[in-house]
Amino acid sequence: MKKNLFKAPSGASISFTEIGMGTAPLGNLYRAIPEKDAQASFEAAWKAGIRYFDTAPFYGLGLAENRLNLFFRGHKRSDYVVSTKVGRLLKVCEPEKRAAIGKFFATPSREEVFDYTYDGIMRSLESSLERLGLDYVDILYVHDIDVFTHGSEAARDAHVKTLMSSGYKALQKLRDEKVIKAFGAGVNESQVCEILAAQGDFDLFLLAGRYTLLEQDALNSFLPLCENRGIGIVLGGPYNSGILATGAKPGATYNYDPAPKHILDRVRKIEAVCKAHKVKLPEAALRFPVKHPSVVSVIPGMVNPKQVALNVKTLSAKIPKAFWKDLKAQGLLHAGAPVG
Repeated sequence: MKKNLFKAPSGASISFTEIGMGTAPLGNLYRAIPEKDAQASFEAAWKAGIRYFDTAPFYGLGLAENRLNLFFRGHKRSDYVVSTKVGRLLKVCEPEKRAAIGKFFATPSREEVFDYTYDGIMRSLESSLERLGLDYVDILYVHDIDVFTHGSEAARDAHVKTLMSSGYKALQKLRDEKVIKAFGAGVNESQVCEILAAQGDFDLFLLAGRYTLLEQDALNSFLPLCENRGIGIVLGGPYNSGILATGAKPGATYNYDPAPKHILDRVRKIEAVCKAHKVKLPEAALRFPVKHPSVVSVIPGMVNPKQVALNVKTLSAKIPKAFWKDLKAQGLLHAGAPVG
């Protein structure tokens, strides 16, 4: 498994594997997964050489972090990189009031309370370390401080103001005291990353689904900013929630909803180029983002050992340069996208 040594703007060095493992699916996202199957998936990832694991309190309302605790007990701490997130506190509640009903299944009864303050971040990390069974994490991401989650730019901006006037001081303190090596934000939109980067000293951003074979608007301003500042990108959602893995078939999903007609049409055109060059669509989708110099790792969803093995094999596929050239010639790929 190829590793990327990332030198954070703050000076820390972090060794990322080219593929990381996101743990939202193993927090029972969309369906309950038995403990033995979750542990088998972690072990398959380890066997395949994956050493970067990303989690969050929200994933399974604590379940994903607890499952990682069990897995981590069998491995030396210095052999892996782990990131978790802050911005939500979990509060015990009655079962019918728990967060994310219909999204996460068979989870603890917990409410989510958004809190981007100094105390909120400190309390969140303390709880995460307890669930993970660790005394430090490598990276701390501010979670979902975006329009997608909060519903409007005004609500997002209010949370950003709280973060930068209060919670940011906690992030700096934790990094200075080496409780964490680096910090950033884990979000669904590049716009808020630019806002945060303009106001603070962020090392990394975990960006979900916004730099993919389907979407490259981030190349217009955000990714050049990252290159200039030395900010790293962990790319989540490389398949745009499904359609770049399945193709434009009935029921294909884009951003966790049924794919609209214009997306289906665009994917069909990309599939035609794939067919002409004997390239599989998932191979192109997984390889494309890691070609950007700021992308340090890509984390596709993996819910069982078979999917782990498939993603590792998919990323290792060789893709001819002519394939990327044809995509650009047909206007299916940003002209400035790095593909060398």
